[in-house]
Amino acid sequence: MNQAGHDHHHHGAGPAWPASARARRLTLWLLVPAVLLTVIGMLMLWPRDAPRSTEGEGPQRAFGQITAITPEACPEVPEGEAPLENCGTVTVRLDDGAEIITEVPGGPGAPVVTTGDDVVLLVLAEEDGSRSYSISDHQRSTQLWLLGAAFALAVVAFGRWRGLTALAGLAVTFGILLFFIVPAILDGRSPIMVAVVGAAAIMLIVLYLTHGLSLTTTIAVAGTLASLAITAILAAVATAAVHLTGVADETSNYLTITQGDVNMQGLLLAGIVIGSLGVLDDVTVTQSATVTELALANPAYGFRRLYGAATRIGRAHIASVINTIVLAYAGASLPLMLLFAAGNTPVSELLTSQLISQELVRAAVGTIGLVAAVPITTALAALLASRSPRHTPPAAPFAGVSAPAGSAVPAGPAGSAGPAGSAGSVGAAGSTGPSGSAGWSGPTGSTGPAADWAGPAATAPAGGAVPAESGARRPPEDPWAAFVDRDDTRDR
Repeated sequence: MNQAGHDHHHHGAGPAWPASARARRLTLWLLVPAVLLTVIGMLMLWPRDAPRSTEGEGPQRAFGQITAITPEACPEVPEGEAPLENCGTVTVRLDDGAEIITEVPGGPGAPVVTTGDDVVLLVLAEEDGSRSYSISDHQRSTQLWLLGAAFALAVVAFGRWRGLTALAGLAVTFGILLFFIVPAILDGRSPIMVAVVGAAAIMLIVLYLTHGLSLTTTIAVAGTLASLAITAILAAVATAAVHLTGVADETSNYLTITQGDVNMQGLLLAGIVIGSLGVLDDVTVTQSATVTELALANPAYGFRRLYGAATRIGRAHIASVINTIVLAYAGASLPLMLLFAAGNTPVSELLTSQLISQELVRAAVGTIGLVAAVPITTALAALLASRSPRHTPPAAPFAGVSAPAGSAVPAGPAGSAGPAGSAGSVGAAGSTGPSGSAGWSGPTGSTGPAADWAGPAATAPAGGAVPAESGARRPPEDPWAAFVDRDDTRDR
């Protein structure tokens, strides 16, 4: 009966399988080539002639705070046009101390301002040499810094050291995006190659930084690399089959005009690969850790049981993640969907338009890569766990164990349970075992929880052990075994 406590002790004491020489070799065999290939790829694709912003380009901006707003009556407009709203003047104190007066911003999407707001103004040079000002937006730096601090505090407060490493990984991700991926694409490099190499760099650094240098993380890395390759190939095939050009909105149109060297179709593929990475590492780490915990809790499980149990968990995970992906893309395209709906566009035309088709391809390809990540990662983890040395499963409790001569079976009514710490099952009320009899008893000094074994009144034959088929109820089976062995028709 102390077996449960024994297993619990090992559960908190060590990993699912000891770090063997084979595990260390496997980690190095996968990690070293992956790192070398990623470094070589980054050196070959590193931007050298990427266009840089020139100081002074674009309209000059000024910053200030609104000190007063003077409303005025709006002028009349011709019949049939929408009347003007929010007319008047705004007094703004600039950061250099000067005060200027400009009009209240108006028109669709114009910022709504009140006294005390910090605003951004465009400075326009007039023909006579004077300057005019126009409020273009609010200043948001202070609010965003506060929100970022709250985000970091929440992550560290809950995740502690793991949360701190997650924030470091987030910084690495932004660094690779801003200093390698974006400049390399602007430099005319192949967007899909840049995306694959950049995603591999992000994954290798972030996963090991966040989850540690372990076999579990290495399996997640291998599963993510394989799934990324599948996603990239499917994305290339799908975009070619659907005839997507990558130019579907005003932003991409403007980019083709200002940066003609950028391959827009390749940029679309790069976006699909990078967008899939965030969900892929979530699934692969979860599946690898799941197999680790299953192997720890059930040392006797082989490949089939580990793979079956972890795959069931993966199916539940995938079912929710797929909906998350679709909703994320739908939320990003919601304004466009509203525009099409307001224009009474047929659904068939809506779904086959360039922009919506692009989002459908993103969602479908990303989901297929995500689904592929589950069996790949689970199979790798289960294969290694089943071949690694683990704790030997203990013998079944109470198998052939007999009570010492002259021992007494605790008294209790038929079918009642023995108290905590009792040795043996329960006989009839007040009954005792004869000399040399053997009742249901645990090893010497063992303890058992209340309501352990119960059964009708029964007495063992002299000198013999009570067989497993006696009136006492059989010990409960392993719940994990029942979980993986059950005949679940939903999984077929």
